[in-house]
Amino acid sequence: MTYIWAHRGASAYAPENTLEAIKLAIDQKAEGIELDVHYTKDEVVVVIHDETIDRVSDGKGFVKDFNYEELKKFNFNKKNKAYPFCQIPTLEEVLQLLKPTNLILNIELKNAIFNYDGMEKKIIELVKEYEMENRVIYSSFNHYSLVKILELDPKANCGFLHSDKIIDMPKYAKSHKMKYLHPAFYLLLDQNYIKEANENNLLINTWTINDPIYIYAALKTEINAIITNCPDKALLIREDFLNEKASGKNI
Repeated sequence: MTYIWAHRGASAYAPENTLEAIKLAIDQKAEGIELDVHYTKDEVVVVIHDETIDRVSDGKGFVKDFNYEELKKFNFNKKNKAYPFCQIPTLEEVLQLLKPTNLILNIELKNAIFNYDGMEKKIIELVKEYEMENRVIYSSFNHYSLVKILELDPKANCGFLHSDKIIDMPKYAKSHKMKYLHPAFYLLLDQNYIKEANENNLLINTWTINDPIYIYAALKTEINAIITNCPDKALLIREDFLNEKASGKNI
């Protein structure tokens, strides 16, 4: 069965990468959470997509230039004013929230522009502290960072993110001991990609699919997970898809 993971939480309905969006995703019965992390000036791992806080908050500036206590003063509800005040979460707060559940957590390291020395080690330590190693997947467009994750923890679950058509991508990922591939959805239109991933024993988690037509198309490929802003809608579509499949309908 293809799992449904909430992209930055249930970000179609609540401010992305906030505890509010993650709690809503849990309520909507998402089976996993995908989020992004950066590193503050005082070396706190915080959950936010961009290098700056400009797009999602009432502040301006690079995440790396603020201490965590300074970031807490900004309101991260800029993309959804229905929520009066949303604080930037730490990765530790998310781990605390998800620990009692059975959800998978996909941590995307956003360190392709800034190196964030020491962030990989800090993240691994936090995950181990909450004993969630088996429920966490690390992904990044910075493939060097995932290689470093595996140097620090050879048992870590890692997946290369990519949006371009790369020659022999599954073989490349396998050679670096990845367990997953995280391609943009349009890359799955090439059936050879899925075939080669299967041949290399790699599971595919694709992003970010919100259109019902494309969610349905992704379900037909029988990949591991769909990452979506609308987990509630994706779950309903999957239910219909599985019912059709069980009835023997040609899908």
